[in-house]
Amino acid sequence: MIASTFLLASLYLWSAVARPLETNNTLEARAPSGSKSVIIQMFEWTWDSVASECTNFIGPAGYGFVQVSPPAEHISGSQWWTDYQPVSYTLTSKRGNRAQFASMITTCHAAGVKVIVDTIWNHMAGVESGTGVGGSSFTHYNYPGIYQNQDFHHCGLESGDDIVNYGNAQEVQTCELVNLADLATETEYVRGRLAAYGNDLISLGADGLRLDAAKHIAVGDLANIIGRLTTTPYITQEVIFGGGEPITPNQYTGNGDVQEFRYTSAVKDAFLGGGISNLQDFENRGWVSGSGANVFVVNHDTERNGASLNNNSPSNTYTLATIFSLAHPYGTPTILSSYTGFTNTDVGAPNGGVGTCSGAGGANGWLCQHRWTAVAGMVGFRNNVGSAALNNWVSPQSQQIAFGRGALGFVAINNADSSWTATFSTSLPAGTYCDVVSGTSSSGSCTGKSFTVSGGTFSATINARDALAIHTGATGTGSGTGSGNTGGGTGSTTVTVNFAETATTTFGENIFLVGSISQLGTWNAASAIALSSANYPSWTVSVTLPASTTFEYKFIRKETDGSVVWESDPNRQATSPASGSTTITTSWR
Repeated sequence: MIASTFLLASLYLWSAVARPLETNNTLEARAPSGSKSVIIQMFEWTWDSVASECTNFIGPAGYGFVQVSPPAEHISGSQWWTDYQPVSYTLTSKRGNRAQFASMITTCHAAGVKVIVDTIWNHMAGVESGTGVGGSSFTHYNYPGIYQNQDFHHCGLESGDDIVNYGNAQEVQTCELVNLADLATETEYVRGRLAAYGNDLISLGADGLRLDAAKHIAVGDLANIIGRLTTTPYITQEVIFGGGEPITPNQYTGNGDVQEFRYTSAVKDAFLGGGISNLQDFENRGWVSGSGANVFVVNHDTERNGASLNNNSPSNTYTLATIFSLAHPYGTPTILSSYTGFTNTDVGAPNGGVGTCSGAGGANGWLCQHRWTAVAGMVGFRNNVGSAALNNWVSPQSQQIAFGRGALGFVAINNADSSWTATFSTSLPAGTYCDVVSGTSSSGSCTGKSFTVSGGTFSATINARDALAIHTGATGTGSGTGSGNTGGGTGSTTVTVNFAETATTTFGENIFLVGSISQLGTWNAASAIALSSANYPSWTVSVTLPASTTFEYKFIRKETDGSVVWESDPNRQATSPASGSTTITTSWR
């Protein structure tokens, strides 16, 4: 959705009118087709940096799609929400120009990655006049060469043109969302103009469209516009529903996938204390069917408005929920890749919008969640298990669950504050498998833990606020092996690693440790381990780690405003001892 100043309204974007579909166009597969269905929302990345990341990581890691920010010319300003206030359909934005946009799509396609474009059909800008980033001058209802006053809704409420009553579907779809000029999508001209914009994106290779603020457009209007597209791309629609309103997301399923915000809320509530044991079945809640639902733990709006988990959520819940979302068969998952500082709800992209990642984490203010070891590992898990049914579900208590995906994969998630030791029944064939949450696999070896399945079972000890996931596409032996039937452990042999980092800070700044394995937060800055300044400028901490485990790590500095500064590249690397303890002494770089 739209702006920081518009965040209050984004909590109320929950309505639409159902009308008969006005097209005979046949939709393609409801979810992205092929064996790679996971979407990354590359929020605020420039076109050149998206292209580079497609080649360097996204394609090789097995992601199927990138969802990019709106490419149309928009109002000026550094805030992220300016991208959502278009002033023309010229492809010049803060992200880059038309040639860079087209080149990005070509480059991502060459890496095996398809592109979904965030698209705004509901409105134009919310400011009264100005000049867009590409030089186009405009006033609120006059966009030269595109739209004039008669092309917009003017609902004429006593309070003005803004939506007041979200219980009135007509008002939601014909009045303005926080002063954003609302397009008259029931008119022939506007429908044709929006379809022309969509077709231009398709001509450059766009594979899908995310329809922002779709609930503010009547279902039949959207159907008509989609029916005019030269090909039918993958469609996902933003239809937020908070309950008690006349319109539901289910009414939009005839046009394509629908973003199911009720899933986001349910996952947040479960992992923050409601109990994850109630997340087994989503098909009997009255929601959009899993075959037509686009789901996410967090997106760019909910990251800011408190409606979801995010990188600042406590106790590794954000990472655990993401593991769950990629393991469970319901819906087509989107992973947000964003940046630090989002607690300032206006702040735009760091580093001039040039997305920057380092190893299994981010740099220059970027989080790069799509690179986190556990997240990337679970993308491989999802690609491997495909449409295999959920089976072997167990939940000994409300914050512990484990389940299989046919005979292809198995996951266990411990959202409790104590370790969980169990022998799990699985349909996986006998063999030794890499845990893709704690590490990667290559040529029969694992950088993290491994588990041996024998006779349809394996035993594991899962640390507090941790998880494991194994699948037939990642076999091999690693550290801390688990076993089937014999009751063996899973990295229960541990050692102490003492870290001493010399770093000069100012008052209010603190040093933290974060790394590639779950005990070090899996590159999640919110789960980083605080160091003590008792021996300043030497910052120290002792951490219990699995024995004989190779891991990557970095130190980060958290500023007084909550922002995070990472050490410079490359990532540090170490191997824990087979027994006893060791001390690692380093200096900030």
